[in-house]
Amino acid sequence: MARPRSTRFCRTTFWRMDGQRRRPRGPKRTRSVVGDQPPFAQPRMTMPPTQVVSDDELEAIHLASLRVLAEIGIDFLHTDSRTMLAAAGARVDGNRVRFDADMIGEYLAHIPSEFTLHGRLPERNLQIGGNWVTFAAVASAPNYVGLDGQRRTGDRAGYQDFLKLGQMLNSVHTFAGYPVEPVDLHASIRHLEAGYDAHTMTDKSFHIYSLGQQRNLDGIEMARLSRGVDHETFEREPSLTSIINASSPLRYDHPMLEGIIQMSARNQVIIVTPFTLAGAMAPITLAGALVQQNAEALAGLVFTQVVRKGAPAVYGGFTSNVDMRSGAPAFGTPEYAKAALVGGQLARRYNLPYRSSAVSASNAVDAQAGYETTWALWGAIMGGANLVMHGAGWMEGGLHASYEKMVIDADLLHMVGQFLKPLDLSDDALGVDAIAGVGPAGHFFGEAHTQARYMTEFYGPMVSDWRNWETWTEAGSPNASTRANALARDIIEQYEPPPMDDAIRAELRDFVDRRVNEGGVETDF
Repeated sequence: MARPRSTRFCRTTFWRMDGQRRRPRGPKRTRSVVGDQPPFAQPRMTMPPTQVVSDDELEAIHLASLRVLAEIGIDFLHTDSRTMLAAAGARVDGNRVRFDADMIGEYLAHIPSEFTLHGRLPERNLQIGGNWVTFAAVASAPNYVGLDGQRRTGDRAGYQDFLKLGQMLNSVHTFAGYPVEPVDLHASIRHLEAGYDAHTMTDKSFHIYSLGQQRNLDGIEMARLSRGVDHETFEREPSLTSIINASSPLRYDHPMLEGIIQMSARNQVIIVTPFTLAGAMAPITLAGALVQQNAEALAGLVFTQVVRKGAPAVYGGFTSNVDMRSGAPAFGTPEYAKAALVGGQLARRYNLPYRSSAVSASNAVDAQAGYETTWALWGAIMGGANLVMHGAGWMEGGLHASYEKMVIDADLLHMVGQFLKPLDLSDDALGVDAIAGVGPAGHFFGEAHTQARYMTEFYGPMVSDWRNWETWTEAGSPNASTRANALARDIIEQYEPPPMDDAIRAELRDFVDRRVNEGGVETDF
């Protein structure tokens, strides 16, 4: 039977038989600077993570890691850390530290499986662990590509624009590092001025780099001042993260270990993340690389608890492979995704929060950037990651950040959040009355059930263009990067700093000025 011709549908516009257009009525949507983006909220995993290896196979990785820790050991290039580990029961021989299985199990048990990471405002607090998911902006890129398409060495102006974008994009929950390194700020004071920008231009939780004791101490104090709390409250409420990377293979250097000492002692968050590239800094087999990742991660995590039992810490996985033709790191590969899945299984075995990343090796905001990022993000999400680093804006294997990619990735992260929402199976959602009201051969465009939901039922992307070919070509055939470029410009132009108490801002500025006048820190670590 032919469909009734009383109305026909195109996008959200209806045409009546008299040729007059009408817009269907429905709930109003609040427009924001980036269109109809969903509000700031953490997704939750509503489905079981993927198990890529069996329990017996996972145990084989665990036991092999314990062998590495007990028989080979890890070099700790920090005298005080070796003294502390020896007192806790580790076997120390020069720089080499070996761990018995019982010590590993005893100290890992003290790490909380879930904790709150406090933002400057309570509404920016994040739950880390459990089934919560947190997305962080790109971090630590030495270069960036501007909206004019030019690749530049990182500078303060570019850094500030990334802060503006990340503040306004609701799917970016936290800044786990400088989105781009502002190298025009001298290294001795960079952490002070860049920290001031982050704490005043955003109200989302921030990160400090463990590059020497004084930088840690300065960063901790700035985070406390920005929250306007006393030392006791700050120490009770974790508010700051620091990434600790092993110098793979099998070594922790002095600045990283000093960072654990300073941060864990103050009950701040340490994210231990070995960077194990199969075929370069780790065995070429994925299984061997995962054994090394796990051994290095466990050693660092144990040390956080040697410093302070109960201090929050996160198990980080960053195992990928290299291009064996050039030696360049590869990201968003099948091996990377599989390692992310196994990393999640290992973290859950130890009942620890898990960090992974959404990354790409592409040099351009193109199809490669899209599919590699999606592939890496799928491994992270289905691996049960609680913290997804480099979630928005990472390019070129981390060598540059991109405004356009940050906007596209933010859209992708919103989609992931929508995907993770539980399916509505209420009586109204099942739609039996709507089906009965339309009957055979009808359509649902004008049905009350549709009218009540059409503005909110589906995710509306910020970047995707759903126009037909003719309308799209008439508009100049803009591709995704072109649309993201325009959107990024709008966000930066319309950025408004979050409110901050004048007294807190002044105290923070006074601290930075005083430390700058004192010369900051020595540039040699």
